[in-house]
Amino acid sequence: MASKLNMNVFGRQLCRKSIISSKRAISRGLASSAYTDSAREQGPAVTSTPNDITPHQRKLLEAALRVDQAGEIAANWIYHGQHAVLSGDKRTGELIQDMWDQEKKHLQVMDKLQIQHQVRPTLLTDVAKVAGFGLGAVTALMGREAAMACTEAVETVIGEHYEDQLKELDEMSTTHPSIPLLKDIIREFRDDELEHLDIAVENHAQRAPAHALLSAVVGAGCKVAIELCKRV
Repeated sequence: MASKLNMNVFGRQLCRKSIISSKRAISRGLASSAYTDSAREQGPAVTSTPNDITPHQRKLLEAALRVDQAGEIAANWIYHGQHAVLSGDKRTGELIQDMWDQEKKHLQVMDKLQIQHQVRPTLLTDVAKVAGFGLGAVTALMGREAAMACTEAVETVIGEHYEDQLKELDEMSTTHPSIPLLKDIIREFRDDELEHLDIAVENHAQRAPAHALLSAVVGAGCKVAIELCKRV
């Protein structure tokens, strides 16, 4: 119970940050638009990778981008599975589609970052697709609230993961402009994921049958997947 409370507190604290970040982002343009707006896709920040970081820092960067790309693949397939089951409910289907559309953009950006920084994708890509779709479909079959509980659990772990990544990147000593841009993108995506967490809670995620157990199982599975994708 304490752990669950801590996760929710974490989510609320970061969501308050997300409101501020989102307002700032509107005024300056989203960081991710550097990879989605053809007019901005130029310059070393989006076309090259740092050559002034240590081998250890290079490994950290590669692991971060590998797991982020895999996570966005899995997220896309989770929402795909949920939408396949719940699209008949107009309101729920539209809600899931909106979150799915954001994840599609996240994956588009992560794919470009993976190429830019010459990072090998995880060997578990196909596993991420199958497992993601299965998780989304199974929880949706359990009911709307269970699907939202799945989203709540997944986005809580991802929010924590992105926050940990930002701390690692803050310690990276480099003059290359791609790293500040990467940090801004991770902040943007973290805020998107935490918005999804709040949407799930607002749509009765915590009314799902065996909510605590479902959240614990899904959250633990996400953490294991993150560690595997860093390495494989």
